[in-house]
Amino acid sequence: MMTILSLVLGAAFGYVLSRSGAADYNYIQRMFLLESFQLYGIIGTAVVVTAPAIWILKRRGRSLSGAPINVESKPGHRGNVVGGVLFGIGWSICGMCPGPILVNIGEGKMYAFAALAGALVGTALFGRCYNMLQTPLRLPPIRIGTGEG
Repeated sequence: MMTILSLVLGAAFGYVLSRSGAADYNYIQRMFLLESFQLYGIIGTAVVVTAPAIWILKRRGRSLSGAPINVESKPGHRGNVVGGVLFGIGWSICGMCPGPILVNIGEGKMYAFAALAGALVGTALFGRCYNMLQTPLRLPPIRIGTGEG
C-alpha cells in the first residue's frame, strides 16, 4: 500500500514541479540571472510548508503510518559549503537538480538524460574520492545504512 501511495505522491509532486515551471530550464536560468523571482517563491513556499511538518513529525516521533522516526541533525563542516557550491554550479549549468531531472525525462526532454548521467557519475566519483576529501574538508566518517529505509 505504501508503495502505491509513494508512487502517487511522487507523480503528483512531479506534476506540480512541471506545471509550476520548477523543472523548466528557461525559468531556472532566469532565476539564477535574477531576471525572474517565481522559483524563489516556489522554494520559499516549500520551506514554509515543509518546516512545520518536519517539526511536527520530529516532535511526535512517528511517521503518519505510525513507524518510529528519528531525524538527526547533521554536523556542519567545510564539506557542506563545498558540496553546496558544486550543487549550485551543476544546477545552474544544466538547469536541473535531482527531482527535476526525472520530471524532464518524464516530459520527454532527451537532454535530461545527460544531466542524469552527470548526477550519477558525480555521485560515484564522490563516493570513490570521499576518503581523500575527508581530512582536508574535515568530513565526518561515512555512515553506511542498514538498507531498512
